[in-house]
Amino acid sequence: MIPKDTVDKIIETSRIEEVVGDFVSLKRRGTSMIGLCPFHNEKTPSFHVSVGKGIFKCFGCGKGGDSVRFIMEHEKATYPEALRYLANKYSIEIAEVENTPEEQAVNDRRESLYIVSAWAAKFFQQQMLETDEGKSIGLSYFKERGFRDDIIKKFELGYSPDVWDALTQNALTEGYNIQFLEETGLTIRKENEKFYDRFRGRVMFPIHSFTGRVIGFGGRTLKTDKAVPKYVNSPESDIYHKSNVLYGLFFAKKSMRDEDNCYLVEGYADVLSVHQAGIENVVASSGTSLTIEQIRMIGRFTKNITILYDGDEAGIKASLRGLDMILEEGLNVKIVLFPNGDDPDSYVQKFGSAAFKSHIEGNKKDFILFKTSILLKDAGNDPIKRAGIIREVVESIAKISDEIKKSNFIRECSSLLQIEERALIHELNKITRSAKAKKEIYTPPVEISDTTISTEDISDIRGLIDTDEAQEKEIVRLLLNYGHELVHWDDITDTYIAPYIISNLADVTFEHPLCIQIIEEYKKQLENGELPSEQDFIKNSDHQIADLAIAMVSSPYILSENWYARRKIYVRNESENLRSTILGGIFHLKKRKVDRILRKIRDEIQAEPDADNQAILMRRYMQVKEVEKGISMFLGSVILK
Repeated sequence: MIPKDTVDKIIETSRIEEVVGDFVSLKRRGTSMIGLCPFHNEKTPSFHVSVGKGIFKCFGCGKGGDSVRFIMEHEKATYPEALRYLANKYSIEIAEVENTPEEQAVNDRRESLYIVSAWAAKFFQQQMLETDEGKSIGLSYFKERGFRDDIIKKFELGYSPDVWDALTQNALTEGYNIQFLEETGLTIRKENEKFYDRFRGRVMFPIHSFTGRVIGFGGRTLKTDKAVPKYVNSPESDIYHKSNVLYGLFFAKKSMRDEDNCYLVEGYADVLSVHQAGIENVVASSGTSLTIEQIRMIGRFTKNITILYDGDEAGIKASLRGLDMILEEGLNVKIVLFPNGDDPDSYVQKFGSAAFKSHIEGNKKDFILFKTSILLKDAGNDPIKRAGIIREVVESIAKISDEIKKSNFIRECSSLLQIEERALIHELNKITRSAKAKKEIYTPPVEISDTTISTEDISDIRGLIDTDEAQEKEIVRLLLNYGHELVHWDDITDTYIAPYIISNLADVTFEHPLCIQIIEEYKKQLENGELPSEQDFIKNSDHQIADLAIAMVSSPYILSENWYARRKIYVRNESENLRSTILGGIFHLKKRKVDRILRKIRDEIQAEPDADNQAILMRRYMQVKEVEKGISMFLGSVILK
């Protein structure tokens, strides 16, 4: 249990732009910051962060909240887990009773997998740095590869003893549950119910999550026996999904954002060597083909990817088609080849950091042009192969959304392929039309029945449309955004907006359940001489109330300064005439309520057979009609007789 004063300190200390900025590349726009939403796939930013209000809001998928809510949503964490994450980020000590591994396993199975993985990483480190076997085999291997002590420590490299069950027995001795050792893949159960270590006799590369927690491992054998696989990786688990993981991303994400570029390599050693060379914006796809999820993770931080390949042309050609996914996601791709069979790791170890950086700058090529030249070399003078290459290259160009880039690549490929631009454009248009036709989903025409719609059906439809939800939410919006402001209006004494609104709506009955709760909370606090703030509702334990509050204080629209700076057009902000804004909200709601009362009285008059009762209803109708006229005059409405 985390004490309330500690919770308050964590929430007060957390900066929404810093918390979200660890996961999303944010750019300032007006008073907000925007970026690509991490909760759904999008190419145009609809994800807003309000620094002043301390909230995020996506106007695409609807998710919103404060720093704690963001961590809960993004990391699939519980409320206490999110608080601990933020406490760790801001170095806030949490005074709570530490759970034993067994208690934690009972409380949270997923957290137990993290705990076991973190323990295993420390075990492998300890074995490498403190045992004779680890020093002579594991540490000496990393030293021979040229890795410095700081890199070994930073990436938590280690060694798994060449013993059948060293890790398993140590874990069981320390009280860890065999179930979680199996689920993380650290331990394998044999048919005779005996256990053995998956990674025995290997140097270990821990794989970190987006937030830096160990979620899996890659183990490399140092044996020359070809029957032994060179690399063994952790299996899929509740915390490790290899298609969603990029090795080194936790250490690279800040540099990726700062440099506006991501270097993509093939293996663990490549990441370590390039990082050690001072190029920290480097990641690897952890031994798998690049996936769409991995591309989107990179896209959160930069739109530019530079792929560093070794000289293996067969491997390069095999991966070219898959790289079209990067273009489809709107990212820019460049390719760098290393000569003489070198890969990024070996090249930087041979020639050093300066030569490595110089080689990248001097040899990077746009993906489309690189693909064209590679395929042309393979086709030679074979006209059939060249025709196939033309179509394959144009298919890649068709993936690009930017029309100017398309035009430039058509022009350059025309020269490389020795074919007229118009022929390439014709092929591009064919491919585009074909792709568009495949995306279109046939919708059968709706047949309108000649069956008569009943009065009851009409009533149900009218009931769905005829609600006051929009107007009631507008009142909530005004309370949250302006309720704490003190106003000085000529005909009233100085007052805060919130009590002014509440007192003017004393005769109005709200119907939307969440609006009712917020209005009642305002009434309750005002009666106690207190004034609630927007944060009271944004941080409400009821997520429905919090979501409504966030939606009411957020807006996807920001007025450009260019309206006045360039065009000399002044656009009035609603806060500049706050009285009109507030009274408009109050009277629009009242008019809506009055209109419904009038409609109800008209229905009663039509249904009433007695003339005397009809006269009574008519007098009531005229009284309410006078009220409506007064409201309409204020709102500037035209009353039709």
